[in-house]
Amino acid sequence: MNRYFNLIQIFWKTAIAAELEYRLNFVFAALSSLGGLAGSLFSLFLFYQKGYNFHGWRWEEALIVVGIFTFLEGFSSAFLSPNLNRIVKHVQNGTLDFVLLKPISSQFWLSFHSFSLWGLPDMLFGLTIIFYAGSLLGVSVGAYLISAVPLLFGMLILYSLWFILGSTSIWFTKIYNITEVLRGLLDAGRFPIGAYPPAYRFFFTFVVPVTFLTTVPAQTLLGRGDPVWIFSGGCLAVVLLILSNRFWQFALRFYTSASS
Repeated sequence: MNRYFNLIQIFWKTAIAAELEYRLNFVFAALSSLGGLAGSLFSLFLFYQKGYNFHGWRWEEALIVVGIFTFLEGFSSAFLSPNLNRIVKHVQNGTLDFVLLKPISSQFWLSFHSFSLWGLPDMLFGLTIIFYAGSLLGVSVGAYLISAVPLLFGMLILYSLWFILGSTSIWFTKIYNITEVLRGLLDAGRFPIGAYPPAYRFFFTFVVPVTFLTTVPAQTLLGRGDPVWIFSGGCLAVVLLILSNRFWQFALRFYTSASS
C-alpha cells in the first residue's frame, strides 16, 4: 500500500509541475468555474424568486445541493477527466501496451497517473457554497463529518461509472460522446431530486444514480438523511467499484496490442 501512495505522490508532483508551466490557465479555469457556478445559482434563483420550493427544500438547503454538485464537478475535472478520458488515446495510439507491461495494476495507473489543478476552483467554490449555506442553517461540525461519508460514496460511484465507460474504448475507440452523455445526465444532480416528477426520480435513482451523488449527502448534512439510503449508497459504491475492476479485466481479453 505504501508503494502505491508513493507512486501517487510522484505522479501528481510531475503532473502539477507540468500544469504550472501554463499558470495563466488557472485564472481562466477559475473564471470558467465562476461562470458555471453563476449559471447554477441563477437557474436555482429562477425557481425560488416567487416563493416556490422543491418539495420542502428551502433556498439555503437547495444551495447545499448546488455546492455539492459544484464540488463533484471539480472532482471530475481534477481527477477523472485527465485520467480516464486518456484511456481512449492509449487504445488508439497503442500506448496501452506500455501501461499493461508495468509491474502495477493497470487500473491504478490509468486512474491516478494525472492530476489537473484546473479542477480545484470548482472544488473550492463548491465547499464555499456548502459552508455558507450551512452557516445560515446552523449546521454543526458533526453534521459535516457525517455527510462526508455519503459524499465519499458518491465520488466512488462517479469514478466507477466513468471508468466502466472508459473501458468500453477497447471495443469502441471513440467514446467521447458517451462520457459527455454521462456528464449531461449527471447535471440533473444540481437540483434536489424532489424537484423532478416521479418517473424522473425513479430514473435518477435506480438507473443513473444521481440521487446518491448530491441529494443523499445534502440530506445527511441537513440531518434528514435516511440510514437506509446512506447504506444503499455505500453498497452501490462498493458493487460498482468491484464491477469496474471486473469489467476492465474482461475488456482486456479483447484488447489487441499495437505489436500484435
